[in-house]
Amino acid sequence: MSSARSTYKTLKTFGVVLAVLFICIGCGPQKSSTTAYTSNTLKIERINDHVYKHITFLTVPHFGKVACNGLVMIDKGEAIVFDTPTTDFVSRELIDWIEKKQKSTVKAVVINHFHNDCLGGLKAFHEKGAASYASDRTIQLAKDNNEVPPKHGFDQRLELKAGEVLSITAFYGEAHTIDNVVSYLPGEQVLFGGCLVKSIGAGKGNLADANVEAWPITAQTIKDSLPHLKIVVPGHGKNGGTDLLDYTVKLFSQ
Repeated sequence: MSSARSTYKTLKTFGVVLAVLFICIGCGPQKSSTTAYTSNTLKIERINDHVYKHITFLTVPHFGKVACNGLVMIDKGEAIVFDTPTTDFVSRELIDWIEKKQKSTVKAVVINHFHNDCLGGLKAFHEKGAASYASDRTIQLAKDNNEVPPKHGFDQRLELKAGEVLSITAFYGEAHTIDNVVSYLPGEQVLFGGCLVKSIGAGKGNLADANVEAWPITAQTIKDSLPHLKIVVPGHGKNGGTDLLDYTVKLFSQ
């Protein structure tokens, strides 16, 4: 009798394990990420085999210490960085991680808009010989605001590859600033929205250079234009899916 009860418990436990496995199989891809590197000044999260999110910090008047996101795309020994860390010091830390841990060279850096949380560490990338890109509007605004300007401009659209991984950076309309662009990685189905895209629960943030009337229209246009989008990385806060674009539309439609 004791042996029978033991066999029953074993089979029951096995059944529970199988049930959990089937549930997990049905869950599909997750939007979570894992920590690849952390220090007092820089955090790097792995999104998938080719894409990492870098997080640095900026002290902003009236807001306090703000975590700022950027992206790193890596393939076959090449890397493209989307938005720099907030200072040259931390940019050098990120470059060092790319070179030593990922065995890759920074091929280019792409700037989302002219604010310091996007290009505050650009000089460090220039020192390493990386090409820097931004829209023509962003370059002019960076110069007007005494920021280090990116070296190469484009009008509406820019395509760059790291190895075989393609990125498409495009201007969809005014929102957080008049020059903000977004970068889409079609093969990875990842969008770096920068400050144009809000994380769930976030407030409207810095509106000093914003076009709040155009903002929800621009966010909706991005969603409609990228039907296969799965992962969205905002300029600040946690990753999500297209729900971040929906939230941004709702926030600025009120």
